[in-house]
Amino acid sequence: SIGWALTKDIVHLFSIVAQDEDFFIFHPDSKSTIIGFEAFKQLGERSWMTDAFKATDFAVKELRINFSTSGLVAWYSAFLDDHAEWNGKPGGWDNARWTGVLEKRDGKWIIVQMHFSFATD
Repeated sequence: SIGWALTKDIVHLFSIVAQDEDFFIFHPDSKSTIIGFEAFKQLGERSWMTDAFKATDFAVKELRINFSTSGLVAWYSAFLDDHAEWNGKPGGWDNARWTGVLEKRDGKWIIVQMHFSFATD
């Protein structure tokens, strides 16, 4: 769900997230909460698919995945480095805390919820 940006394969990104109102993302800032697939799709098309955006690298560190006893739900946590350029200016995240929930639907794992934050201590 992060590496797609290096090639701008947004079709792949959209195929691995819940394409309904259950999809949800908390970002570190209060303005960027995503509720529902349609809001996510619009964000991707108006931001990441423009010429102004260019992903440069990413790293997922200390990934942990746990599965429910039913085998239909899983949750994960990791630290994320995610870098890009906006109009040629570098930016991004280092050591963002990244958690999420996956659900197995029709035999395929999809992301239903994500949460990004930074430690403040």
